[in-house]
Amino acid sequence: MRLLIANGYVIDPTQGINGGQNLLIEDGRVAALLSRGDDVPEGAEVFDATGLIVAPGFIDLHTHLREPGQEYKETIQTGALAAVAGGYTSVCAMPNTDPVNDNPAVTRFIIEQAEAAGLANVFPVGAITKGSQGKELAEMGEMRRAGIVAVTDDGRSVPSAGMMRRAMEYARGFDLPVMDHCEERTLTAGGVMHEGEWSLRLGLRGSVALAEELDAWRDCALAELTGARLHLAHVSTRGAIEAVRRAKERGLRVTCEVAPHHFTLTDAAVEGYDTNTKMCPPLRSEEHRAALLEALADGTIDAIATDHAPHHADEKALEYDHAPNGITGLETAVGLALDRLVHQGVVGLERLVELCSVKPARIFSLKDRGTLRPGAWGDVTIIDPDLEWTFQAARSESKSRNTPFDGWTLRGAAVATIVAGRIVYRRSSEQTAAHAR
Repeated sequence: MRLLIANGYVIDPTQGINGGQNLLIEDGRVAALLSRGDDVPEGAEVFDATGLIVAPGFIDLHTHLREPGQEYKETIQTGALAAVAGGYTSVCAMPNTDPVNDNPAVTRFIIEQAEAAGLANVFPVGAITKGSQGKELAEMGEMRRAGIVAVTDDGRSVPSAGMMRRAMEYARGFDLPVMDHCEERTLTAGGVMHEGEWSLRLGLRGSVALAEELDAWRDCALAELTGARLHLAHVSTRGAIEAVRRAKERGLRVTCEVAPHHFTLTDAAVEGYDTNTKMCPPLRSEEHRAALLEALADGTIDAIATDHAPHHADEKALEYDHAPNGITGLETAVGLALDRLVHQGVVGLERLVELCSVKPARIFSLKDRGTLRPGAWGDVTIIDPDLEWTFQAARSESKSRNTPFDGWTLRGAAVATIVAGRIVYRRSSEQTAAHAR
């Protein structure tokens, strides 16, 4: 099977490529980058990418697929469809399922369901501790052999420094990155939004930024002690960014990600008590959002991750204090990044590809992904950077609709998603009218 992506503008930071070329994929792998004037290989399907960006497939390091156990919110099938609709060729599935992915049986189930769906690649992430309870280490080695690519207790920070040290030492033996949700829970008990001016105005209990920052500094110190690979999930505060920046300066194997809602919105968005503005970490003040933008620009932040967290409408219909944290994000992340980062001059297109593809592949050691080198997997995200479109939650491919971005008009979108040389998603022709570069 041959696919020729013709007349596109290829951006691949791993090869220093930033220009007009054709991309040939054969039998699921990149075969060659060709000059635009070269003949079309015999038997090749042709995708005309005139006016479009051709990039290594985008990878989401932080996706909640909910299956097994919470299929009323999302399934691996619907989550994978939302992923490819948003331009993601691969997603990393968080372990907070029911049962928790803390053993190889659950890991294998997730992989098998993803293969049956035949859409995005799904890489399971295993739990650090059994049941994500923070008391006893999970069997990382067995899960590693079954297919996990990292470990995390996801929305639950590892509660004690001693347990986190043991987890890092154990994970290092399997060359597994340890991903942590930084939150010192004794400082956030009862908090439902960022502690600050807006929590006072709205009469909602606040969650102090220091809670995230303390755990971030702790984890970076433990990474230095153990030599482990540490990845901080959804950083949202100036102090957490500073912890990562200092760790990088000391040469530690520390990386971090940011979610689009944190670089787009602030806690002022909570004013109407819309529970689709409730997440953990919470939306922060403008001071913290500005720190995230600075870190995106200067390279401190390694990846953009969606933290796609679907919930049933009935759950989000509760009072703000009682509604669950989280929003969907797979179908809005790329558009928000293009609209709010690229078109506002925070980062360029090449840096965006690093944040969404190259660096995520490296962080979780996803072999032959995040690059268009010959021999790599033929995973490709095709982008129209100037397409104006409006996100309509009612037409989302996800099973859930919990998003604060319903009705937003954005400039820039992924218009086609190719996995192993197969076009698994393509916007309709009226949506994909290419704009001249």
